[in-house]
Amino acid sequence: MNKKTLNLVIWATWIALLALMIQIIDQLIGTKMPIGHTGAWIAFQSWAVYFLGGCTPKGGFKGFISYVVGITTGIVIFELAGILSFAGAFWCVPIAIFIPVIPVMCFEKIPVLDYIPAIFIGCGAFFGIMNYVPDATYAGAAAYELIFCALGLIFGWIAITGKGIIDKRIPVKK
Repeated sequence: MNKKTLNLVIWATWIALLALMIQIIDQLIGTKMPIGHTGAWIAFQSWAVYFLGGCTPKGGFKGFISYVVGITTGIVIFELAGILSFAGAFWCVPIAIFIPVIPVMCFEKIPVLDYIPAIFIGCGAFFGIMNYVPDATYAGAAAYELIFCALGLIFGWIAITGKGIIDKRIPVKK
């Protein structure tokens, strides 16, 4: 096996091992979470957010902040939908989504908040929890999501750190 292929196989095995570890952690702690469900799916999303954010701790931090903003946006949407219920069931949620999306999109001008895709991912995960987990509360859903978000971001950092070690031990020409 040439070095390039060996490097790739070891990298793929490293990622698979980390994914296995996330699933084991999830199975051990997930059912003890505030809303009683497992959250590996959120960890895997935020792991991807770490990669898409540049594979750096700074990008990971921005990803976490974006999840917080996404959760906050989700709460605003839920509350606005209640206020707008006079518009009828068909229109209250679409209008409630429309309103906060405008300021969220403007966050692209604020460096710590400009990771807009991660904001939408965080908001979408919050919507998923609130809509599909029985008896979910804002606080429980937020805690659950942020714990698993942090787990995924940490594993993103571990993955990239491992890639650096692999590349030093089995260097390949680019």
